[in-house]
Amino acid sequence: MPLPRSISLVRTYEGQYVALASCHGKEQAIAPAMASHLGLQLTLPDGIDTDALGTFSGEVMRELSMLETVRKKARLGMRATGLPMGLASEGSFGPDPVLGIIPAACELLHFIDDTRGIEITERLVSNRTNYTALEVKDGASLNDFLEEAEFPSHGLLVKCGDEVLYKGITSRPQLDAAIAQAQARGACRVETDMRAHFNPTRMAEIAQLAERLAARLATPCPACRAPGFGLHAQTPGLECRDCVAPTALVRQVTHRCAACHHLEHRPRSDGQIYAQPQYCPECNP
Repeated sequence: MPLPRSISLVRTYEGQYVALASCHGKEQAIAPAMASHLGLQLTLPDGIDTDALGTFSGEVMRELSMLETVRKKARLGMRATGLPMGLASEGSFGPDPVLGIIPAACELLHFIDDTRGIEITERLVSNRTNYTALEVKDGASLNDFLEEAEFPSHGLLVKCGDEVLYKGITSRPQLDAAIAQAQARGACRVETDMRAHFNPTRMAEIAQLAERLAARLATPCPACRAPGFGLHAQTPGLECRDCVAPTALVRQVTHRCAACHHLEHRPRSDGQIYAQPQYCPECNP
């Protein structure tokens, strides 16, 4: 996140603690960025079952939105520890909303600071995911699927119908035994285990998002100096280079303070002032 020269990074949270509600080892991805950028340490509360708010395998359906879920996780951690600050992560996986046929991942990282009255959410959407599934037929080869799923470095789960029989499978003997058991009972489906501690690709995406959030928390508002000044909205309408018609590409971004709500409108950070004709609805309908 580029900063104007008049703003210097701050370590408002040096030596303080934030509650992280997670039962899937996400502290491995989040703690380094919080410590290096902010001096902020993580505390993991005991006894919080974040799976009760929803599971990727479908055993527990998520009833709240992603944002409501991640906010509730953070609040649960704060309540369990008595800390005024909370942090939580939530992910979602499915077809790319634009391209459709390829999978996409969406990760949220939400920070709450009740002392300063601020809440900040950072979001990352990426096609860097191994999310996939396969209906297993008798005698069919699994090799292509296992390569796509990055097995065995990434875990798998096996279902019979909608029932999850095994999770966290990381060896071929485990997988073969689970498939045999599922097929003996009926239809067999193998899916990637998208829990962070069984998915290094996802863990890397969370680490990238933690870097982004930490950089934002180290950025003070130019008006009130509260931490967390950063991206709030993106405005489309970048003009076509050839015909000057507006396109769907981002024209400007708006940064906002979570405390005093001060706004600043800025041009794109990459310096691009025109869109290529291939993105223009007039030149390339």
